[in-house]
Amino acid sequence: MVDVSFSRSPKPDDDDPATADWEAWFDGQNPPAGRDLRQAIEMLFFAYRDFTSDPDQVLATVGYGRAHHRVLHFVGRNPDITVQDLLKILNITKQSLARVLGAMVRDGYVAQTPGARDRRLRHLSLTESGQALDAACSDPQQKRVARAFRRAGPEAVEGYRRVLSELIDADSRDTILGQIRK
Repeated sequence: MVDVSFSRSPKPDDDDPATADWEAWFDGQNPPAGRDLRQAIEMLFFAYRDFTSDPDQVLATVGYGRAHHRVLHFVGRNPDITVQDLLKILNITKQSLARVLGAMVRDGYVAQTPGARDRRLRHLSLTESGQALDAACSDPQQKRVARAFRRAGPEAVEGYRRVLSELIDADSRDTILGQIRK
């Protein structure tokens, strides 16, 4: 059982994120306590669980899972993406992608066309059915994020973006952020 208690302790406690001296920590003086980091990681797990719950339900109706959702998302955001570029984004093996993509092409959610210049390249795009499935998955997520942003306020949103940016590996951060911002 996971202990998720956010109540304040009666006396200051360096392990309690509610009372930790964050100013000193950000200035590089006191390292964060293990509990602070564990709670942040657990919050990330629970947020991800709930963030993916709506698409999970939609995808289950057609026999798909989260791997299918990732393909749907990135093909939808990058029409005409090549299989090679999708492999780079997803950072998975050809075999893993072939299984998922094959089902989505067979089921009519993704169209696959050969390249105009190099016929060995396969370009991917969502069909009308794929676009509808993508919207059914992404609309609830967009509403969830918009609601959270509205409640947290602009300063928190900027902090959220900075934290997520820093969680991306440094060697690929600029490339990934450039893809996201296009």
